[in-house]
Amino acid sequence: MKILVVDDNTAFGMLATALLNKAGYEVSVQDNGALAWEDLQANGADMAILDINMPVMNGMELLAKIRGDERFKKLPVLMLTVRTQAEDQVEGYETGADDYLAKPFSNDVLLARIKAMERRILGK
Repeated sequence: MKILVVDDNTAFGMLATALLNKAGYEVSVQDNGALAWEDLQANGADMAILDINMPVMNGMELLAKIRGDERFKKLPVLMLTVRTQAEDQVEGYETGADDYLAKPFSNDVLLARIKAMERRILGK
């Protein structure tokens, strides 16, 4: 299963890659929404993890593009961000996020949420 991780924090990208690779996932990391959109169109993904605060195209803008494209509108998306206010979470869900997790987070919780989204993809 391929996961697209989008975050402008290089350290987080490396951490996510190590964590997800260890759990058996293939990972593609991009540091802004525009590059992620190009990557998604060119290479596809089974799921995406998006930060909100990023340069060029933020996570909400990328999520809106994903949900507006017939090819990707059902792609499971987890928002993973420092933005913890209720209005941020509501905006994420209303824009089409499947799940929302605030940083800092437990690696075990992140993996559990990814596995839950994977079960939905696989129909289990």
